[in-house]
Amino acid sequence: MSEYDTQAQVTEAQQAALRLANVDEETRNAALQSIADAIRDSEAAILEANAEDVEEAEEMLAQGEYTQALVDRLKLDSGKLESIAEMVESVAEQDDPLGETLEARQLDDDLELYKVAVPIGVVGTIFESRPDALVQIAALSLKSGNSVILKGGSEASASNRILYETIVEATAEIVPKGWAQLIEAHEEVDRLLEMDDKVDLLMPRGSSEFVSYIQDNTQIPVLGHTEGICHVYVDEAADLEMAEDIAFDAKVQYPAVCNAVETLLVSEAVAEQYLPGMVERYEDAGVTLRGDERTREAVDVDPATEADWDTEYGDLELSIKVVEDVYEAVEHVNTHGSKHTESIVTEDGDTAETFMTGIDAASVFHNASTRFADGYRYGLGAEVGISTGKIHARGPVGLAGLTTYKYYLEGDGQLVATYAGDDAEPFTHVDFDGEWTPGQLSDR
Repeated sequence: MSEYDTQAQVTEAQQAALRLANVDEETRNAALQSIADAIRDSEAAILEANAEDVEEAEEMLAQGEYTQALVDRLKLDSGKLESIAEMVESVAEQDDPLGETLEARQLDDDLELYKVAVPIGVVGTIFESRPDALVQIAALSLKSGNSVILKGGSEASASNRILYETIVEATAEIVPKGWAQLIEAHEEVDRLLEMDDKVDLLMPRGSSEFVSYIQDNTQIPVLGHTEGICHVYVDEAADLEMAEDIAFDAKVQYPAVCNAVETLLVSEAVAEQYLPGMVERYEDAGVTLRGDERTREAVDVDPATEADWDTEYGDLELSIKVVEDVYEAVEHVNTHGSKHTESIVTEDGDTAETFMTGIDAASVFHNASTRFADGYRYGLGAEVGISTGKIHARGPVGLAGLTTYKYYLEGDGQLVATYAGDDAEPFTHVDFDGEWTPGQLSDR
């Protein structure tokens, strides 16, 4: 695609965003329902396109170019398509994020200030090889009144293309044309990074190196979603049966995702009691295990290297480290974690508090699997990604993370001069419960 075409796509998205911001919730929900219905109706065509991607990916797997985890993330089937359709419907069922009055303050009689939630505008997203990510991001963008520029991994090009076409056709007669755009070539991404006058937010999903590349090559604000190097810490006061179940679920239930655990930390006080059964259970599930010296004193596993503590395996692989106490666990997590999701298993409330308040991560759990770190499971409908930064949005980014706000001031002819000088009128500055509606003072 030419530079002109990329420019035209982004310009069209910008124009659509201005119109979409004023589309009412009922219409946006109707468009989402149309997308869900279209995905179900297009199942055969979508699966056929996906089969092309999977076949090529499996060839690359055989050549050692791709991992099994990548191929697993890529695959769609009837059950997954139904889950995608249900996800779109769940987004439609969420409360409208737009138009909510976040604050209301009387500055003086008949001078009222409202802080109101509005769309961000044009968001660009670059995501990995999961085709369902395209639908999730598009659905959340539509519900929140944003236009979206979509760029998926080349491994899923056929799947992404047909899903995009399905979405556009399903919404063509309902919402402004051009609200969703698909770009496919790497050079188009580089051109997109230069369009800080038209694109309001970028949301890359991928490795730290990839997110850093995006941040270093654009002036557009970036909401980064990097890798998930997640930990489970089994404390000396843990229910060890519970700890086995949590650590197993966090690794084995779906190892290819960013909220799967990559390192298991175990208190030295329970290591000899806990590790043999846990290791046997992992090995029965086909998990490749590596451990530090203290771990290998308790169980027979391969030695872990320093690089293992900083590795996101995304597969049935796990590193294990025995630590002295919760403080060493916190230090290890803050040194090697990716600020994604961490979990402690303990029956000691004080220890849980020490871990949860001491960890620098978007999500920190007590007695629960790291796999719960997900927009759908958090009740957000879906997510555009998990932000490991601290600005604007953090953790699973749902509808609220795709909004910003405006200040609306409703007056009745007031002048700043009235409030300046020695004889100035004082501001009242009284907060009150109220919702902004256009021209409401005139209607009183």
